[in-house]
Amino acid sequence: MRGRVTPRIPASAVGITVGPRQHEVDGRWLMAYAAALGESGPEYFDTTRPGGILAHPLFPVCYEWPLALDARAKVLPDEVAARGVHATHRLTLHRPPRVGDRLSTTATVAALERRTPGAYLVLRMDTVDAAGRPVSTTEYGVLYLGVEADGAPPSRTERETHSPHGREQGEGPGSVEGWWSVDVPIAPTLAHVYTECARIWNPIHTDRAVALGAGLPDIILHGTATLALAISQALRRQPRGAATPVRAVAARFGGMVRLPSRIVVRGQAPRPAAAGALVRFEALAEDGRPAVRDAEIVLGP
Repeated sequence: MRGRVTPRIPASAVGITVGPRQHEVDGRWLMAYAAALGESGPEYFDTTRPGGILAHPLFPVCYEWPLALDARAKVLPDEVAARGVHATHRLTLHRPPRVGDRLSTTATVAALERRTPGAYLVLRMDTVDAAGRPVSTTEYGVLYLGVEADGAPPSRTERETHSPHGREQGEGPGSVEGWWSVDVPIAPTLAHVYTECARIWNPIHTDRAVALGAGLPDIILHGTATLALAISQALRRQPRGAATPVRAVAARFGGMVRLPSRIVVRGQAPRPAAAGALVRFEALAEDGRPAVRDAEIVLGP
């Protein structure tokens, strides 16, 4: 009997583009996203605030999600798409999204690599405003478990460093002094609230039957929700709090966050770096495994 053929992503996937998709950013969406994360500061809710309310730094995931679905539908068969796990996230904020923005997002398959667990695909999301000026750029890395790829193997840099800023993987809270730590409770309904407020719907986060059918132990929290919660904790420790400008975020995802549970967010005071002041942080799931690891925020002036 002939064995089952392992699914494969061809090298021709690189360069495929979807979009653009247009989005209108209103205050309701910005406030809903902040509320889902448990924010309460006036920066996110006071519509009389000079300059208007702010977008949470990770808000771009909200308008990028439809492009991720479009790209998956165009590039991957259903059998492969179902094996995808959000593995890495790198966001550059050219400027924060604002109320009244009419944004346009295009997604391009930027890279395809062979990794030991499967195929690693990077989708680049480029978002511009109505005048064509850049607003955000995200490199959204997905690992397709048990899938072959025609792409090249990862470089030494990709294997041994976790971020574009060059810190080696061994450096973290266990080896560096001066890290703060805070427990963050995860409510049993957070995945449902985040789904509706972010407008990011994936049934493994809200439908237990679907999650169990996908081989998960139960519904799990979105990786971007865990990352956003950790970013919020890091910003609360800055002198300007939520109003602290953010230029970039980089992170890898690891263990699952179940509901209800808690995460432990740990981070470090800002350090000078070539790109700007750098805040290193991570989020541990209730079982102690890193849910968000090797994470950094680059602060603006």
